[in-house]
Amino acid sequence: MMNQDYIEPLPQIDELDEKILRLITKNARIPFLEVARECGVSGAAIHQRVQRLLNLGVISGSEFVVNPAKLGYNTCAYMGVYLEKAKFHTQVAEALRKIPEIVECHYTTGQYAIFVKIQTKTNKHLKKLIDEELQEIEGIARTETFISLEMDFKRQVAIK
Repeated sequence: MMNQDYIEPLPQIDELDEKILRLITKNARIPFLEVARECGVSGAAIHQRVQRLLNLGVISGSEFVVNPAKLGYNTCAYMGVYLEKAKFHTQVAEALRKIPEIVECHYTTGQYAIFVKIQTKTNKHLKKLIDEELQEIEGIARTETFISLEMDFKRQVAIK
């Protein structure tokens, strides 16, 4: 197989698509008519463009973002997971998916096989989760946990 066999072809995105993406990623609730006004096209054109971007997989839906601290989840931690063997990846990921406090899970290269983001109410809650749930998952050899003191920023990928 050639290297290009592994590369997914990129969808054709023009300047109008880029402008639409910049506007809707800043504010997912912006009305299409306001986007149309900013872009100098009709509301129907914006609707068609957004639908096309959805169909191409460039964007996926829209969402409300919950502030975990406002629900009492005051501890954010990241955990590197070492597996006993690489073949345990799928079953460990499935077990991690069942733990609601785990909000992200990545299969990675480097030191850890899996890297997760965890939101818990307190450090004590995190310790209990590690001791009673994570360490019990078959296939996990050990873990390394990092507590986030503060998030400086989070953003979408830049649109050209």
